[in-house]
Amino acid sequence: MTSDGGALLLRRTERRLHLLPRLAACFRDERDSRYISHSVPELLAQRVYGLALGYEDLSDHDQLRQDPLLAVLSGKPQAGEKALAGKSTLNRLELSTGTADRYKKIHCRTEAVDELLVSVFLEAHAVAPERIVLDLDATDLPLHGHQEGRFFHGYYDHYCYLPLYIFCGEHLLCARLRTADQDAAAGSRAEVERIVQQIRQAWPEVEIILRADSGFCREELMKWCEEQGIHYVLGFARNERLRRLIDLPMQQAKQQHQDDGKPARVFTEFFYETTTGSWSRARRVIAKAEYLDKGENPRFVVTSLSAETWLAQPLYEALYCARGEMENRIKEQFSLFAGRVSAETLCANQLRLYLSAMAYLLVEGLRRLGLQGTEMARAQAGTIRLKLLKIGAQIRITARKIWISMASSYPDQLLFQHAYRQLHS
Repeated sequence: MTSDGGALLLRRTERRLHLLPRLAACFRDERDSRYISHSVPELLAQRVYGLALGYEDLSDHDQLRQDPLLAVLSGKPQAGEKALAGKSTLNRLELSTGTADRYKKIHCRTEAVDELLVSVFLEAHAVAPERIVLDLDATDLPLHGHQEGRFFHGYYDHYCYLPLYIFCGEHLLCARLRTADQDAAAGSRAEVERIVQQIRQAWPEVEIILRADSGFCREELMKWCEEQGIHYVLGFARNERLRRLIDLPMQQAKQQHQDDGKPARVFTEFFYETTTGSWSRARRVIAKAEYLDKGENPRFVVTSLSAETWLAQPLYEALYCARGEMENRIKEQFSLFAGRVSAETLCANQLRLYLSAMAYLLVEGLRRLGLQGTEMARAQAGTIRLKLLKIGAQIRITARKIWISMASSYPDQLLFQHAYRQLHS
């Protein structure tokens, strides 16, 4: 018996994406082939499928290694007869550092994994879109030990890492682990430059808009975007000078609030240049003068988009505020255990972040290819796992086949059938 009968949907999704063989090609295996019991593709598939199914710890695999269904998913020859890898073998895979070591001889080429993330995004589009929006954000991964690079972050009030995530809609393009002793935008230009170069090789005419909060409003990033013909919409931290510039709109918003008792917004815009010379040029700033029951709530956005293409209010409300959807994508990384960065080295924890990212690509692929047009089309990864993956099933192994029988009383069987047919179309 198994509680993961719905994992067959993930297997079919992986076949459509051809994801795990390409991930395995990102690794260099220096082991002696005469003594290998578990190949790199099998190890990675076992770990990625395990994360997608809710098994966050390596110790879970001491029992899972006997699971014939996971063996089928992992491509293990003679599934049900030969055991999968245990926690020690998987641990050696994750702790590989890229340097010569007697016990750790599988090495990850991070640049190849980075390229794979963008390739999966490009392949998801039958034709090149006219415009794409790249969302950047940083989050905290709490640390509870003495991991390499640990740092106490004052804003989050604990020891943590500060990974950089880049999404385009629901597609994950970058998951870069960073230490927390640096600016939120640190390294963002290099990551965006790499991603944009790969995208433009496939779609040379696509319009690209960069979107992020005020933590990424940095001269280096904005100037590079202007030089490369990329637009940006970035939050801009408020200050006293900015507040004085919107004094009249704020008075108007306050009067509207006093008249009808409802939250009031007045939008304005102006060209702004820093007095310290930290900006190389004046830039367009959109200001939201908002007055609420609790008082003033001003917000500012700096952008390279012109007033002819985007008026102030729709730029803020329709374009900039839509970046909040990225928060849901980051939450899905945590539901796939991206926060389990408990290895000693930064390199090993980056690999764990990659494995969670690959589990996300599988779940997102299932949602995009199998669940469109259903009530689960925008479901979170945790909901998909609960409704469609954690299904009780009976497994029978014969000489020719492995039979998987699900309960006829399974309440979401029509949804499962729909997804299965979609993935086979």
